[in-house]
Amino acid sequence: MKTFKQSFALLLFTLFLLRAEAQHIKLLEGNIDALKNEKAISVEYTYDGMRVGKFDKESDYVNEKTADYNKKEAGKGDTWAKNWVGDRKYRYEPKFNELFEKYSEMTIKPGSKYTLIFNTNFIEPGFNVGIARKSAEINGEAWIVETANKNNVIAKIRVEKAPGKAFWSGNDYDTGDRIAECYATAGKGLGKFIKK
Repeated sequence: MKTFKQSFALLLFTLFLLRAEAQHIKLLEGNIDALKNEKAISVEYTYDGMRVGKFDKESDYVNEKTADYNKKEAGKGDTWAKNWVGDRKYRYEPKFNELFEKYSEMTIKPGSKYTLIFNTNFIEPGFNVGIARKSAEINGEAWIVETANKNNVIAKIRVEKAPGKAFWSGNDYDTGDRIAECYATAGKGLGKFIKK
């Protein structure tokens, strides 16, 4: 009986932690009814006004990390800075696209009637140093606009706390991997939100 109580308590604690890490998606304005009969959508990404961790400006974060890595090993920071930007196109955006297509049941196709513009406005890169870790997460806004007239905003949707790897996985030592999983979560969540 004691084992059952301990197992039940562990289950409740795990559910609490999962709920604490759950992302929130909310329609801010407009509606998504126009997408109900659409089979395809264009997707664009922006990173305007993005904060990173404790930094109000992404450039401050990148400058500090670049300098820190370059102090440890010449050129390492410069490589890291290139990857910080390059990961968007090669890791984050493909992860978002893959899960968005799967859960929205829409194809991502340039030139579609509507475009989803996803602006990331916050990234918590997290960390994993073996004995301690912090999950990554992102916040952003998805604007659904007419492709032919992007000033015509159909809907604005907020995405908050899209988490990266779950707390029980221990193989997320790479910042890019952790953040890519945030984009996968955001893509999945937005896909489900649009599909419903």
